[in-house]
Amino acid sequence: MAAPRLLSGLGCLLEMPAALGLVSRPYSTSHTFAEVLRMPERQLTKLVFPLQELQRHLLPESRPVLHLKTFDPSLEDIARAESFFTATARNRIEYLSSAQHLDHAPDLLRPEVCFIGRSNVGKSSLIKALFSLAPEVEVRVSKKPGHTKKMNFFKVGKYFTLVDMPGYGYRAPEDFVNMVETYLKERKNLMRTFLLVDSVVGIQKADNIAIEMCEEFALPYVMVLTKIDKSSKGHLVKQVLEIQKFVATKTQGCFPQLFPVSAVTYSGIHLLRCFIANITGNLKTNG
Repeated sequence: MAAPRLLSGLGCLLEMPAALGLVSRPYSTSHTFAEVLRMPERQLTKLVFPLQELQRHLLPESRPVLHLKTFDPSLEDIARAESFFTATARNRIEYLSSAQHLDHAPDLLRPEVCFIGRSNVGKSSLIKALFSLAPEVEVRVSKKPGHTKKMNFFKVGKYFTLVDMPGYGYRAPEDFVNMVETYLKERKNLMRTFLLVDSVVGIQKADNIAIEMCEEFALPYVMVLTKIDKSSKGHLVKQVLEIQKFVATKTQGCFPQLFPVSAVTYSGIHLLRCFIANITGNLKTNG
């Protein structure tokens, strides 16, 4: 990752948030990137690059398997990516509409990414964390699994659309398969599918169904490991290694690097924003 250059260019980066419209706001544990850059290096690494932090707990011979260099943005890249997720007068971030079938989905030309996962994987909470720089955006989060029953479309400025898909498994909508399969198979501007996996329990049978859909339709997808705040470091390392082995041996279209995140501590959120900005073609990273 970016450990050797974590503090490089720190002085100029601390001046960037004013230009990006990042003003300090009291979001629970969310931070503007200016605040992140002022953290001690160890704390910064843990928040921005959680996979790199986990590497310290591996034996030396195991460290290369974490694919730390697969997506390796600089702090400058991550700071620039924050601007796409920051609501301003010129960069409106808003809920667009909901649809139960693809025929009812908004007809958009901009790139699109979708988030899919089991009903209790923390999908809506993660999307809310990604939109923490646009607190006016309403992302409904429920304590009851299966709250999302339709495809929810969110406009992220002029840059891309983010789609919150219904959860599968427990309390999934009756027409879930038709709804999701049709979307994944026919949505022309879909750039990447983000498949959320609970880092506490790992890949479940229901997740395999979603994986098989992505593989069958030859879709590029990424595994995001949620709720990393609920696991001990040892358990999380074990899950990461097992899931990465699964990705390497059982999949064709899955991005090799995993993205561990927490919607509670915001660990990994800044890096995930940067990756989304990169794959939608709005940000060219230096790494």
